[in-house]
Amino acid sequence: MPVTEADVVDALRPVQDPELRRSIVDLEMVRTIRVAGSHVDVQIALTVPGCPLKAEISGSVSAAVATLGGIDTVGVDFTVMTDEERETLRLGLHGDPAASAGTNPAHGHAEGRAIPFAEANSSTRVLLIASGKGGVGKSSVTTNLAVALSARGRDVALVDADVWGFSIPRMLGVSRPPTVIDDMLIPPEAHGVRCISMGFFADEDQPVIWRGPMLHKALEQFLTDVYWDEPDYLLVDLPPGTGDISISLAGFLPTAEMYVVTTPQPVAQRVAQRAAFMAEKVHLKVHGVIENMSWFTGDDGTTYELFGAGGGAELAELLEVPLIAQVPFVPSLREGADTGLPVAVDASTEIGAVFAEMARVVDVDLRPTKRRHRELRII
Repeated sequence: MPVTEADVVDALRPVQDPELRRSIVDLEMVRTIRVAGSHVDVQIALTVPGCPLKAEISGSVSAAVATLGGIDTVGVDFTVMTDEERETLRLGLHGDPAASAGTNPAHGHAEGRAIPFAEANSSTRVLLIASGKGGVGKSSVTTNLAVALSARGRDVALVDADVWGFSIPRMLGVSRPPTVIDDMLIPPEAHGVRCISMGFFADEDQPVIWRGPMLHKALEQFLTDVYWDEPDYLLVDLPPGTGDISISLAGFLPTAEMYVVTTPQPVAQRVAQRAAFMAEKVHLKVHGVIENMSWFTGDDGTTYELFGAGGGAELAELLEVPLIAQVPFVPSLREGADTGLPVAVDASTEIGAVFAEMARVVDVDLRPTKRRHRELRII
């Protein structure tokens, strides 16, 4: 039987927009289909002009249509959605502020929406990665833990809340800014992790000179104006210390789990405990301690404890939480951060295996016993 337009639509249904993670058919991106014998032409409406993933979409469409029997060649051309179509798309994905709760709840700061991860029935686990002081490798730990969780098949998002010292985009190797669809931000993705950061809105050498209210508003927008969908994990890289950002996030994300990063050095451990005690003051629960720079192994196999020993274990004992990992001090961790190739990508290495086990502990051993479901609502 000859291929029909309906056959082509069915073949295209599994093809997803790589940013929105929805079927291009359901998103009404498929505009015209022409079947002429063994050749098919398909027109796709991109969400924005200059879509950075245009080539990926074209390849996926061609591959899907080519699976139909009797089709030898596929032509793909593009148009762009109108402003009205983009608005309709955003409302369908991100919610309408006029919609009643329980039908299509709204989630965008600009439209007075709530923070989705703060809802009691959110299935997303929020992990706040904190440290008492800078220089302990907190952002490297956050980045690699996110990548390791993604390698376990989890849907992972990452917020770089270190507004003054943003570094996540470089560490993840993200090469493009967020896509903007009618004021809705679509976070870029690298190594299976979607992220948002002040680094997308400020040059690396540009200082961010903000105080409390502006920081509070920026973080609120990171959580609401970005289309996160519903990831399994949302990791938040906190700035060092116990300032405005940490306090704001405690209010935004009251069900979050906090993990404290320290080094083995006693001084660092004592500073790190302040971050943990801050969590207690704002009613956040610390779930574990991560010790970074635990040891260095020389070429001769000798292990050197360059920053002392025992700080992580002492802090974990003080807080009555597990020490979930000791991360060795290896050059590849620094190199991966500078080049955008996180060491957790390769679990066969010593350092990669450490992050893989850290992700397993968080994902399995420390999984909450009480499960939340989006479909359950208390009214």
